[in-house]
Order: sequence, then structure tokens, then C-alpha cells
Amino acid sequence: MLIDGLLNVLTVNNMLFAFLGCFFGTLVGVLPGLGPVSAVAMLFPLTSFLPPEGMIITLAAIYYGAMYGGSTTAILMKIPGEVASVPASLDGYELTKQGKAGPALAVAAIVSFMAGIIGSIAISLIGPNLAKYCLKFGPPEYLALAIFSLTAIAGLSGRSTVKGLIMAGIGMLLATVGTDVMTSLPRFSYGNETLLNGLDIAPVMIGIFGIGEILKEMGRQGSEKLYEGKIGKLMPNKQDLKISLAAGWRGTVIGTVLGVLPGMLASITSFLSYSFEKHRSKYPERFGKGAIEGVAGPEAANNAAAMAGFIPLLSLGIPTSPTMALILAAMFVLGVIPGPTMFTENATFTWTIIASFFVANIILLILNLPLVGLWAKLATVPYNIMAPIIITLCLAGSYSIRNTMFDVWVCLVFGIIGWIFSKLEWPVAPLVLGYILGPMLEGSWRQVVLMGGLSVLEGRPIFYAFIIMALLSVFITSRIRIAGGED
Repeated sequence: MLIDGLLNVLTVNNMLFAFLGCFFGTLVGVLPGLGPVSAVAMLFPLTSFLPPEGMIITLAAIYYGAMYGGSTTAILMKIPGEVASVPASLDGYELTKQGKAGPALAVAAIVSFMAGIIGSIAISLIGPNLAKYCLKFGPPEYLALAIFSLTAIAGLSGRSTVKGLIMAGIGMLLATVGTDVMTSLPRFSYGNETLLNGLDIAPVMIGIFGIGEILKEMGRQGSEKLYEGKIGKLMPNKQDLKISLAAGWRGTVIGTVLGVLPGMLASITSFLSYSFEKHRSKYPERFGKGAIEGVAGPEAANNAAAMAGFIPLLSLGIPTSPTMALILAAMFVLGVIPGPTMFTENATFTWTIIASFFVANIILLILNLPLVGLWAKLATVPYNIMAPIIITLCLAGSYSIRNTMFDVWVCLVFGIIGWIFSKLEWPVAPLVLGYILGPMLEGSWRQVVLMGGLSVLEGRPIFYAFIIMALLSVFITSRIRIAGGED
């Protein structure tokens, strides 16, 4: 099936979609403060006019293009395009000051490519088998899966889990707006016929992560100057390449294994990889002063985690991060519901998407190194020029989904809400997770009650396995937060 998917991807149109996704994803990714979530949200409207396969191919390419783009300005300017690139900036910028920017950028590209390919292989091998196993799931199992997925709130809540829980509750409440599927009664519609159809997920996400982020960044004045030294030769020497590939392999394993867990963001795996490399090194004092493995490990980890997130998304319909939630929203817009049947009922579509991961990673490797200078200069474009263009695209895209001005107002309102929450330091990612998982949790619980309540949970080992995993997830995340000095 993967061969069939590759043949579909290697058509002119799909190759073009992958190329454009990589290009524009990297373009947005290099802009300070605008990471993969913002890139996907901002460019989402432009993809709504594409055919189904083209839309998801482009959005996925935008995602890992933005993941790569964040490392460029992190290394050259010590201005990470997104949080996951912060560890790479610690040593990458030091290498730049030493005249070794070229090797640092080359290493970042090489290990990112390695992580992306290995992550794609993992999706190809694990996804179908996980989906077959999940065909045995009933309402109790889906209830436990939803509970396990909601443990991601702990990882997405910043410094306050209480705030995260409140935001998730708000997200679940918003998901109930519309007509109750089981009773056909209106909920929170207040007599408005448009609200009977509920709040479309796309304008909500575009508003929060697109307009909200731009409003937050519009206060920026000027930009940091690009380091004026030469980028120099691109290829590292044999010793640096050997060290980098080893660190990249370790980072890939960390990112792939942890990336499938809800709430284990690419940024977390990036920091974990950096910490691991520093602790295992015989010369930890080199870290922060230009250690090439301090670039390789984290960059591999965050790219591997980005790819691994597609495993639960395609097999279970579970987003492990806000970016995955946006891609899930795109599938909903197309009428494609990810889950165990993706590899059977939508096999051609699914394998074409998976095959596009291999192709896009190759495109990224070929595309980005020659354009390093361009990406660095684009990072200095002031927001007062970009903001009006991006906001216009967001509003136009929100309108185009259902051709109604109501969605434009929804996008604007949630953009302002997202901006206010960010100013107050309330995390919006748990709101998104609650919005996505709320219907699954509610529907599964209702079905369990109709089946006989708690008595049907007896003799359900998968149910209890997910509950145990949920408890472990909360415990592990709490330990990470405590180790990081968070409240």
C-alpha cells in the first residue's frame, strides 16, 4: 500500500503541494514567535481550496517545514522560531560566533531529515497494526482513551495545571454548542439558527492560533540584527559528522518513542534530548559553548516527535499537540474521520499522506540549505507589514469554509480571546484539546451508561490499561514540571 501511496504522491500536483507546504512552512517557521501551530493556522485558509489529499499533504509539509525553519534563526541569530528550537540555539549560536554556522545548519538539516524519515517508517509500521488492534475498541475503551488523552492537559498547561483544567473545561463547553446528537435538542444556541450547527472548528482554531498570535506579536518593535559573520562552508568535518549522527540517532529514538504520547510536545522532547546529551557527555562543560551534539540531538528529537504525532492521529483520531488538532480539524472539514478504519475505508488517502512524509522530508533537505541566507533575512521583516496580510488571509479562509460571515466573526472573536488569554498567561492549548476530545468523552460516557453503567467495565483490560497509562502520564509530567522548577 505504501508503494501505491508513493505513486499517488509523485504526481505533479501532489509534488507541488508538498513543495509549497515545505517552502511556506519554513518561511513562517523562521519568523520569531511564530512556530508550527501558528504556521498551520495562518496558512490553513489557503489550503481549503485544494483537493482533500492536497490539503493534508500541504498542511503536514507546512508543519515540519516550520519545525525545521525554527532552527535557522535559532542558530544564526539566537532567536528561536519556536520553543522546540531553544536548545539548539544554546550551542548553535555559539558555533555561529566561532564561524561554524554552516556546519551547524548542515547538521540541523541532516539530523532533521534522518528523524523525519525514521518517523515516517514508524508511522508505516506502527499505524496499520495499531489501527487493527483498535477495531476491537468499544465505548468503554474509547472512554478510557479520551481520559488518557486528556492527561495531555498537564503537559500543555504551562505553570498552572488548574488553569489548564479550567481552559479544557471551557473547550468542552464550546464543543457542546449546537444540536445534541442523541436527543436532537438545541444546546446553547439561544434561538440562533446558525448556532444549531455548532461552532465550526476551523474558524475557532484559525482565530486562536492565527489572529491571536499575530495580535500578540504586533507589539514587537524592530528586530534583532543578523549575525554579520560568514556562514562559511556547509559540510561539517568527519569527526563532527560522526558525533552529530550519533546524537541525532539518540534524539530520534527519544522523539519517536515519546512523541506518540498526548501532551509530549516536540519542545519537551527537544529539552529532554539536550539534557540527555549533556549528562552522557564526557565533557559536559562544552555545552552552551558550541557543542555540535547540542544542536543535533534536540533538532532530531523535535522533528521525530512531530512525525510520531501522526501515529495516534491517524490510528485513533487523537491529536497529541495543538498542531495535530489543527490537522485533525482539516480532516473534519473534508469529512474524513481519523480512527481505526483509516487504513481500511480510507486506505488510498491514508497511504498517500504517509508517502508524502518521505517525499516532503527529501524536499526539505534539498530546499533549505541553499536558502539559508534568505530565511535569515526574512526573520527581520517587521510585524506591522506582515500582520495585515496574515489577518486578511485568516478571515478570508474562515469565510471560505462554509461561505458565511458568521464564521468570520467567530474567527475574530476567538482571535481576541486567544490574545487576551495569552496576555493573562492562560494556556490556550488545553482549550483546543478539550474542544477536540469533549465530544468523544461525552459520547462514550453516554454509551457506557446506556450499556449498563459501571458494570460493563468489568473484564475490560484495555479500559484499565488506558486508565493506568493516564495515571502514569500525569505522574511523569508532574515529575518533569517539578524538575524544571515549575509550580
